[in-house]
Amino acid sequence: MKRRELVDLRKSEAKDLTSKVKEKKLELAKSRVKIVSGEEKNVKKVANLKKEIAQLLTIIREKELTQVETKEETK
Repeated sequence: MKRRELVDLRKSEAKDLTSKVKEKKLELAKSRVKIVSGEEKNVKKVANLKKEIAQLLTIIREKELTQVETKEETK
């Protein structure tokens, strides 16, 4: 993902991000099957998808941590 896409994703809701993670995981599984069967020529696609999933999960975790911090500050 490009830096601009990551900035836009940080502005979105956690629910939207979790749905994107599910989509990427499904796409990852399909890509793995295509690579094994020889349909997909771009072998690097799996690595890129795994990286995107990790980035999305990191953004989700950042949002969770900021919510916890704001709850602790209000107490």
